Amino acid sequence: QLQLVESGGGLVQPGGSLRLSCAASGNILDFFNLAWFRQAPGMEREGIACISTGNRDPRYANSVKGRFTITRDNAKNSVYLQMNGLKPEDTAVYYCAAVRDTTGYGLGTEVYDYWGQGTRVTVSS
Repeated sequence: QLQLVESGGGLVQPGGSLRLSCAASGNILDFFNLAWFRQAPGMEREGIACISTGNRDPRYANSVKGRFTITRDNAKNSVYLQMNGLKPEDTAVYYCAAVRDTTGYGLGTEVYDYWGQGTRVTVSS
């Protein structure tokens, strides 16, 4: 059973950067499509970035395009989210998610079968 654990969240000032990490155990990520989601208080969970096996076809929500970058390192069984130019509206709990590459791909929550517990990001001065 695949397990995902996020880390790297925290408090950052507007305009700052953070790098989130998501480490997997229980299975190798080589055959999984991966994604990052976030959920702000009172809001639905939003898909913000995804990446397929082999680092192909990364996709981003318009709200983060040009500021966030998703990468994966299969050798380390991990996926990352580099966040630059952070804004107060980026404040949320961030989750990584995974699905077998034969099952689906994209930014919809319904696509993914495995979820981490989340890491909180607060952007505030």
